[in-house]
Amino acid sequence: MIVHPAAILVTIAVLAAAMCGVLIVLLRPVLQRYALARPNARSSHKIPTPQGAGIAVVGATLVVGGAFASVTGFAPLLMLFIAAPMLALVGLVDDIRPIPVLPRLVLQGLAVGLVVFTAPDDLRLFPVPLAVERTLLLVAGLWFVNLVNFMDGLDLMTVAEAVPITVTLALFGLSGELPWPATAIAAALGGAMLGFAPFNRPVAKVFLGDVGSLPIGLLLGWGLLHLAWQGYVAAALLLPLYYLIDATFTLLRRMARREPFWAAHRTHFYQQATDNGFTVSRVVSEVFILNVVLATLAVISVAQRSMTADAILLVFGLGAVTWVLSRFSRRRH
Repeated sequence: MIVHPAAILVTIAVLAAAMCGVLIVLLRPVLQRYALARPNARSSHKIPTPQGAGIAVVGATLVVGGAFASVTGFAPLLMLFIAAPMLALVGLVDDIRPIPVLPRLVLQGLAVGLVVFTAPDDLRLFPVPLAVERTLLLVAGLWFVNLVNFMDGLDLMTVAEAVPITVTLALFGLSGELPWPATAIAAALGGAMLGFAPFNRPVAKVFLGDVGSLPIGLLLGWGLLHLAWQGYVAAALLLPLYYLIDATFTLLRRMARREPFWAAHRTHFYQQATDNGFTVSRVVSEVFILNVVLATLAVISVAQRSMTADAILLVFGLGAVTWVLSRFSRRRH
């Protein structure tokens, strides 16, 4: 009997969701005791909440996604499966006892570098020396891992970002536009995030923690990089465009003001929105809808395969993100 690829991806997602949910139930009493996030001036939550559910999300993604993805060979996944747990360990330590900025960045850079510099030489984006391109990808990957961490500041926010991206990547895999390993990992991560969602809906019973947000950033970035390596750079930019613009603009603004940009803060646009009268549910809903719009633009980009279309779609995407950020930055009447 021949099983349809779509059914396989649905199976991957369901298994990852179930495994993640069970692990969270089992881990939550331990996290409640040893990894409690207490509210402070920069927090969006009001009561002490356990963090560390990212262990379940990442674990389910790697176990389920890896089992299905490795049918074509484990070699393409090897460095990813070393780097993701490495980032999770860094995040776990940082959740319990904060690591100084420089050592933290070095460890994160080592993990991202494992994935970037061990990729096959024929996977290229631009006509520049390979060493230059891979160094730029290291910097971009390090930034992407951290911006996912920075943006994980509201209940369901990372779910609203990761699910549209992973579902779209899985659809690209079904149409043959993405390699099977990246497709299977995307389906598993999307399923795991859905398994996490009931525990993280407002008011959250548990948070991802850095142990989750850092490796989730790596897994998302890895999938997007594979999409770009297939020639779909515009689509790979459109899918995470909201996170890219909110986090990057906030970083540049803090640097211009000579603020300690590496320190925790409440100046991201989604955080301004809650200060300006938006409910958490409203903010996350608008981000999710925006990400669905961006995913639609990415699908059109892949279908059109045109540089002109890519330019137009990127302009539309930038306009949509700018409109949402403008709403978030104004007080709601």
